[in-house]
Amino acid sequence: MTSPAPHQSVYLRELRLATAHNLVTRAGGSELRLPTDTPTQYLQALIDGLCALSLRDPLTGLANRRHFRTVIEREIDRVARSGDTALLLMLDIDHFKQINDEHGHIAGDMVLQSVAQTLAAGIRPMDTLARYGGEEFAIVLPVCPAHFGYSVAERLRESIANTPIPVSPGTALNITVSIGGVYAQQWIRSTAQLWTERSDRQLYLAKSAGRNCVRIEQPPDSTVSAEEKSLLFSPLPLSAMEENGIESNTAHDVSTDATSQVKTP
Repeated sequence: MTSPAPHQSVYLRELRLATAHNLVTRAGGSELRLPTDTPTQYLQALIDGLCALSLRDPLTGLANRRHFRTVIEREIDRVARSGDTALLLMLDIDHFKQINDEHGHIAGDMVLQSVAQTLAAGIRPMDTLARYGGEEFAIVLPVCPAHFGYSVAERLRESIANTPIPVSPGTALNITVSIGGVYAQQWIRSTAQLWTERSDRQLYLAKSAGRNCVRIEQPPDSTVSAEEKSLLFSPLPLSAMEENGIESNTAHDVSTDATSQVKTP
């Protein structure tokens, strides 16, 4: 395979830059201005813009599935360490295939965009909303008390049900969603896949119950004291080591003139 001629390489490089520039500026809107003071600043802004695009759903502007998985994994780690609650909601537009079949895919896209806007308006800045795939959305709500989750999900469901979506002159669709949710396991290291599967199970139960409803799996009633938290994620103090039959011997490193604790059972 022969390499392209030098002038062809330059042309291809310029073409790729132009394509990247158009992608970033179109996504950013008419107000976006890439810095052109130096080539380095311009290229860095272009790279940052492309990275942001890679984490965004192009139709709704929400986080995409790739970005959402990263958020879930980070939240699982935070919950396991802090013991704070976190809720994962999975939402599915009811009878979406029928909307596409009867009104066309453009109408279906308009429904997806409208539902995304309604959901985004009903959550906190700290929450993460994503288009999970097709007509399914997902929301991670950090620090969400058990008594608060159902109210949030029900409010979102009602907001969508009460917002007719115009799809053509004289035609507005009344859309409903089914919602399933599960709290992250406190003090148990879970995975993104397990948390998602449990939430999907609740979504399935909501659809089986007739759609346009909410099903939330309540977390187990477990209370962990501040002392227990410190024992879980902090080194054992000397007194606790002795109580548990662990001897602590002082060792001196001659080469570094350092003293350390050597623990033996």
